[in-house]
Amino acid sequence: MLFLISYANIAQNNTREVLFSINDKPYYTDEFARIYKKNLDLVKDDTQKDLNQYLDLFVGYKLKVNKAYKLGLQNGAQYQNELKSYRSQLAKNYFNDTKITQELIEEGYNRLQKEVRASHILILVDENATAEDTLKAYKKIEDIRKKAVAGENFDDLAVQFSEDPSAKENKGDLGYFSAFRMVYPFETAAFNTPKGEISKIIRTRFGYHILKINDVRANRGEITVAHIMILSPKPEDVDKDSKRIIEDIYKKLQQGEKFEDLAKQFSEDKSSSSKGGVLNKFGSGQLSSEEFENMAFALKNVGDVSAPFQSQFGWHIIKLIEKHPIKSLDEMKPELETKVGKDDRSKKITASLNEKLRKKYTHKRDNKQFAAMSKLVTNDFYDGKWKAPETFNNTTLLTINSKKIDNKAFLDFVEKQQKSGLKTKPVAKLTEELYEKFLDDQLTAYYDENLENDFPEFANVMEEYRDGLLLFDLMEKEIWDRAKTDTLGLKSFYDQHKMEHMWKKRVEVTVASSTKEDMIKKAQALLKKNTEPQTIKDKLNVNNVINVMTNSGVFEEGTDALPKTMKYDVGVSNVFKEGEYYFVTNVERVLPESPKTLEECKGKIVNDYQQYLEQRWVDDLKKEFTVKVNTDAFTHVKQQLK
Repeated sequence: MLFLISYANIAQNNTREVLFSINDKPYYTDEFARIYKKNLDLVKDDTQKDLNQYLDLFVGYKLKVNKAYKLGLQNGAQYQNELKSYRSQLAKNYFNDTKITQELIEEGYNRLQKEVRASHILILVDENATAEDTLKAYKKIEDIRKKAVAGENFDDLAVQFSEDPSAKENKGDLGYFSAFRMVYPFETAAFNTPKGEISKIIRTRFGYHILKINDVRANRGEITVAHIMILSPKPEDVDKDSKRIIEDIYKKLQQGEKFEDLAKQFSEDKSSSSKGGVLNKFGSGQLSSEEFENMAFALKNVGDVSAPFQSQFGWHIIKLIEKHPIKSLDEMKPELETKVGKDDRSKKITASLNEKLRKKYTHKRDNKQFAAMSKLVTNDFYDGKWKAPETFNNTTLLTINSKKIDNKAFLDFVEKQQKSGLKTKPVAKLTEELYEKFLDDQLTAYYDENLENDFPEFANVMEEYRDGLLLFDLMEKEIWDRAKTDTLGLKSFYDQHKMEHMWKKRVEVTVASSTKEDMIKKAQALLKKNTEPQTIKDKLNVNNVINVMTNSGVFEEGTDALPKTMKYDVGVSNVFKEGEYYFVTNVERVLPESPKTLEECKGKIVNDYQQYLEQRWVDDLKKEFTVKVNTDAFTHVKQQLK
């Protein structure tokens, strides 16, 4: 797979000549030069850096691709699906506005440095609500905001007016949170509103909100702790039994007993007790107990243990395992990029792309056709019951550059959009809104279809992958499987080349080693009595002290398993020293140089046989296809590359 090693973007040469042809299909100098440059530093075999040799390899590569097409491998369903999947993955990079994405990553990272504590009031309104319902909700939140700005107690207003069900209990208080914890518009309002002030009215998919910023502090990062918990059936009271148990456990800790053992034995949090009480790491606002979070973050040093305290769940003792401060921007960038892609922030990237595509491509709507199609859409749309008529004038509605998109495509789009819950009225206004979405969809599809035309580097990578995938299937069919299953051919090839696969002198030996001379002498005495290596270790390694190690087997001369100064004489050697270790060896037999058996070198033989078959196959392909090399063009490209 020589030509698939790298996907770096290399600029094409300005000169473009036909370098060679296969059955009159031309291949150009720019492709040859680009791939040669791309792989130059990655090729270890210097013969492949020679341009004459490289041309031969390149021609061989293209011959194989032509053979794959001739066999129809490009029509295979698995090939088509894999190619489509790869193109989809590669294309994602071209739908991402790098500048906007980087700005959003940096914005998110900067916000992560802080934690905001906010209270909010919510007036529910569906994002696809009618204009009437939307205005009604807006006026309601506007009146509430006026009261808050005028100085009325925000907590009381939240209890009285907020349509967030939790407001009755928490008075709208959301606790501390940082970036990526709330929907993006809400987060933006929280971070852009000064401490102690009331935010402007903001709209999210849930409805209209106003916020009061209660506090802003530095982000405490994340923390890993272990805890021991005793459930308290009456968290509002001081449950005496639970308190007594946790205090007894705390005394055991002070007496030196292990936290992990006590957690396993006594903790009633069964999800963590078996792990010594260790919880998954968490940050501010991620647990349902603020008391627990604050006690955990108050611990200063790894290993510190809190005094017993009570939360709404019961009594706890916490041990600090590890603190996880916020990482650098470079370290967090991949994680943040993923979060941006999954977050409401991604709408900014989509909007930016839509705007660029509207400017990039010429697009024209046939207004007469659009008026006719609009009349076909009825109020049934709002109930999800509308269907496109079976008969209508299906002609061009939209033209993007030279591509024509018909009325049917638009009506099909409208029918599918009923699931989106759009409520815009009247229908005429709805169809205009739907057309704008349709236009963006069609522009994006056109952009996707033309990536190869607009971006030469994309086309190059796709061409390489397309050919490489075909080549893989072809090589598996013609060479690799054959080399593994052709036992007679493989045996014959081995017989012709076995002298190239030789064992050096080998020795069947037991090597004993120790840092203690007296112990190695004892091992020597035992070896002379033909004592088994395991028995030697059992006799000399006592009281959990490893005094002697042994290693037995057949080893080649010069291998690291053998002492460098050992003698290859049959029998038990004298004690000798290398570095800090004393050695003694017991040589059973010495084996002279000899060819390896087929089984002993099968991996290498199979690989060599594959290369042999491939070369013969390429020679056959040169006879099957007509190859013509343009020597003048090759001379030019060699001059450019040198």
